[in-house]
Amino acid sequence: MTSTYAVLSEGLEKRFGEVHALRGLDLAVAPGTVCGILGPNGAGKTTAVRLLTTLLRPDAGSARVAGHDLVREPEAVRRAIAVTGQYASVDGDLTGRQNLRLFARLHRVRGPAERAAELLGRFGLTESADRAASTYSGGMRRRLDLAASLIRRPEILFLDEPTTGLDPASRTLIWDAVRDLTSDGTTVLLTTQYLEEADQLAHDIALVDQGRIAHTGSPAQLKALIGARVEIVVADADALGRAAGVIDQLTGGRPSFDPGRNAVGAVTQDTTLTVPRLVRELDAAGVPLLDASIRPPTLDDVFLRLTKELAV
Repeated sequence: MTSTYAVLSEGLEKRFGEVHALRGLDLAVAPGTVCGILGPNGAGKTTAVRLLTTLLRPDAGSARVAGHDLVREPEAVRRAIAVTGQYASVDGDLTGRQNLRLFARLHRVRGPAERAAELLGRFGLTESADRAASTYSGGMRRRLDLAASLIRRPEILFLDEPTTGLDPASRTLIWDAVRDLTSDGTTVLLTTQYLEEADQLAHDIALVDQGRIAHTGSPAQLKALIGARVEIVVADADALGRAAGVIDQLTGGRPSFDPGRNAVGAVTQDTTLTVPRLVRELDAAGVPLLDASIRPPTLDDVFLRLTKELAV
């Protein structure tokens, strides 16, 4: 193994009794990027994160995190990383400022008061800095928790569903913080249930299924795997069949129906198909058209399509 990657794993395996949680996980994450780890429930995402953060020991395989061997140098790995879990770990009896100063002292950070003030400002918590953390909203506590993780400027930050349940304003603040981190050279591994979040933040995505990496690539590359989405809305429900025939002929995809909207659509890999051509063909077939569109797939489309394929 080389250390040119911030995280590099080969053949990681982990069992819990009869459950084979990881079945040979291969993952490569470039420094200074955000890697989104996605997958259905039970796919092995949490187990992978727990292994890479030294909370679990692998049964087989190897990995290097920040250039350090996961098994032989766990303390060095821990010094290089920070982890923000799904639940806030700050002390509710302390104020926001006191929490950050405490973390700074524990990590022997120089100028703990200054570092705490810097992070309070970065996460929009200055005005509430001297209130007990127990009085914070859920979004504020999540921001304070993330600020605590960044006290000592980690090389690699593991974020486990960092914005679950947050309002849009709090989510945006955390997204901006993640972008700032990567611009400064920090590597981020992100697990999230919000596919929009991965689409916004991730340079690369690893789709985990049944304990393995099933697909990897940038959001754009994964979207290209399933092509564009064609959809038409007709004025007369009786025309849906004719419309589906036209779409089938043009796209080669299996049409899907939305009877409530009088709509039919399909996925196409044909990058030359245009809306004007689609409209002409529908008009020639006598389809009373209300609307026609061709749009790039969303990451939700990718996730649903690829996980369905993996389940077959």
